[in-house]
Amino acid sequence: MFTGIVEELGRVVTAGSRLSISCSRVMEDMTLGASIAVNGVCLTVVEVRPDGFTADLAPETLDRSNLGDLKAGDPVNLERPITLAARLSGHIMQGHVDGTGVLENLRALENGNWELLVRVPETLDRYLVYKGSIAIDGISLTVADVTDGLVRVAIIPHTYVATNLSARKAGDRLNIECDMLAKHVEKLLGRISPGAHAESISG
Repeated sequence: MFTGIVEELGRVVTAGSRLSISCSRVMEDMTLGASIAVNGVCLTVVEVRPDGFTADLAPETLDRSNLGDLKAGDPVNLERPITLAARLSGHIMQGHVDGTGVLENLRALENGNWELLVRVPETLDRYLVYKGSIAIDGISLTVADVTDGLVRVAIIPHTYVATNLSARKAGDRLNIECDMLAKHVEKLLGRISPGAHAESISG
């Protein structure tokens, strides 16, 4: 589990099906086989080096996320899994990306704030609500507005400089993970027929 609070901005050393990242802070307690979120995607560490780590990317990961778009030198958001003693500053995330959205605009506002507009697939739009949680490239954010598949979120100055958002441009693909509670609710409601629901209430 993750929280969407990015710990470090790493750099891609080699890209492709075997992804190598240079970093320092997240290496403090890293071990072989550990999980780590890279742009919000939960990966398994297969090699630990003094200056970073390596992870293998499955075809499903390459298809569903933007990790296949990475090239050497690109910045990536890194987060280690939460511990039972950690404060949940963001929201609960699994690191299981639902799909990618397309960056429509990143507009500067007053006092170092930014407005991010992302076009999300129709299949994900139903899970997004006003003031709900969304993870974009592994960053825990709050939906300020969602209309016809266009999601708007506010970016504070710290988030802008501490993540890879400052390197993003219009047209870039961004990893999207929706609130898993919304997906569970949808599945449960889909299994309840109107008649069965009425009987359970009246009984």
